[in-house]
Amino acid sequence: QVQLVESGGGLVQAGGSLRLSCVASGRTFSLNTMGWFRQAPGKDREFVAAISGSGGVTPYQRSVKGRFTISRDNAKSTGYLQMNSLTPEDTAVYYCAADRSTVRVTSGTPNYWGQGTQVTVSS
Repeated sequence: QVQLVESGGGLVQAGGSLRLSCVASGRTFSLNTMGWFRQAPGKDREFVAAISGSGGVTPYQRSVKGRFTISRDNAKSTGYLQMNSLTPEDTAVYYCAADRSTVRVTSGTPNYWGQGTQVTVSS
């Protein structure tokens, strides 16, 4: 069982930056691929990026490529999403997720989800 807790969301002006964190419980964090998703109001949840236990990064969602960076610190059982050059279109609830299967994470069906953290970007 893995429990995930996100933090770091908030209100930021367009062009600003935020860093989201996702702390995982349990001793198997390094064995899990971790991913970030987001859901904007009235829209479906969408995949943002994922990183394997060994640090391999999947392709980013096209709209965030070059602005967002996913990383992890296995010693701290924590994953991160650095978000730069934010725009109002990035406004969403951001969720972290984890699973031993990278395919399950990238397909949006991981076993473990966090509760989400709100990111609001004002124009």
